[in-house]
Amino acid sequence: MRTPPPVTFRNWARNQTGTPAEVRTPACVEDVVRAVRDAAAAGRRIRMIGTGHSFTGVALTDGIMLRPGALTGVRSWADDRVTVMAGTPLRALNELLAGRGLALANMGDITEQTVAGAIQTGTHGTGRDSGGLADQVAELEMVLADGSVATAGPGEDLFDAARVGLGALGVLTAVTFRVEPAFLLHNRRRTLGHGEVLGSLDELTGANEHLDFFWLPHTETCLLKTNNRTAGPARPPAAARHWLDTVFLENTLFGAVCALGGRLPGLIPRINGISAVALGESESVDASYKVFTSRRDVRFLEMEYAVPRDRLAQALRETRDLIERMDWKITFPVEVRVTPPSDAWLSTAYGRPTGYVACHVYRPTPNPAYFEGVEEIMTRLDGRPHWGKLHTRDAGYLAKVYPRFEDFLTLRDRLDPDRLFTNDHLDRVLGR
Repeated sequence: MRTPPPVTFRNWARNQTGTPAEVRTPACVEDVVRAVRDAAAAGRRIRMIGTGHSFTGVALTDGIMLRPGALTGVRSWADDRVTVMAGTPLRALNELLAGRGLALANMGDITEQTVAGAIQTGTHGTGRDSGGLADQVAELEMVLADGSVATAGPGEDLFDAARVGLGALGVLTAVTFRVEPAFLLHNRRRTLGHGEVLGSLDELTGANEHLDFFWLPHTETCLLKTNNRTAGPARPPAAARHWLDTVFLENTLFGAVCALGGRLPGLIPRINGISAVALGESESVDASYKVFTSRRDVRFLEMEYAVPRDRLAQALRETRDLIERMDWKITFPVEVRVTPPSDAWLSTAYGRPTGYVACHVYRPTPNPAYFEGVEEIMTRLDGRPHWGKLHTRDAGYLAKVYPRFEDFLTLRDRLDPDRLFTNDHLDRVLGR
């Protein structure tokens, strides 16, 4: 009998790979329980992967890898709740909710993630009043290291720890979200000068439910995106315009521009200048989940830090000064978002209004020095790295910026003393 070849897991960005000893595709909670008990009996580690949209090695394992593809669908509906299996992709959840006239209050901009993967790594989106996905969770179901199935809700330490738990406390099997009646968002895109945006950050944040902007390096231009609820009527972008903006300009043409800049870096400032001039204003009104989310075909590497909101302008000014001083040629825009405080222990927004600074580079042309330089700025400002994006911080640093970090570790020691759910990445960011 032939031994099947080992299966190698590779993430979306193609910068993380791992070869587990065994791969399983559980279809029910009992399958997960069996896998956890088998891993413990064999002395193997076990991890549930998502869809590979983390840039770190958070999902990797050398033991049993659980694939989420069969652990999907809605388990139950209520007026303001929906319970879904952990492997359900966000895009599928959005469609299921829309079919019932419901919606999540806020979302990130990627819908390929599983619900469990998204909340475990702290996917956050942008919002003045509404936080990330973990802040919309009403209950969690998970399999613990002893093979028991636990349910956690508000008021319990496990709930506040496991909502952004990195898979270190157990394997999530179901997530209950708070939902609300479906709503429309008025989306407006316009350009403003870099100084104008930084000088009015508080005003812009206060005036808009959802603020997101992109600064084009080597230019004075920021693309400002605001989303606010409206009674309608719906005015979705015309099909031709939607294709032009989201498929051709933001993906096909942008990918070609990145490739050209990769071959001829000296052209990047001129390319960005042309792009800044070409950016135009647009408005539309559409279903919230269609407005929140974006299409991302061009592969990139990303680092994102969460800083106290009152230090956001300083972080952006220093990032711009650094790029100019080092004369790096940066194609991708720097993205900025905001969220209110969170009470999930390892949320990047825990306990404070937060601003996010995300730096990207084209995947075929990594620039480690760029990320290293920006990281120095962000850590000096008490920044917290996004759990699913590239950074070099370890448990020693993270314990200083997360007030409940030691509480998380204490709970982990109690629930998983033998580190069934760990991997090399978690050993670095959480310690052994």
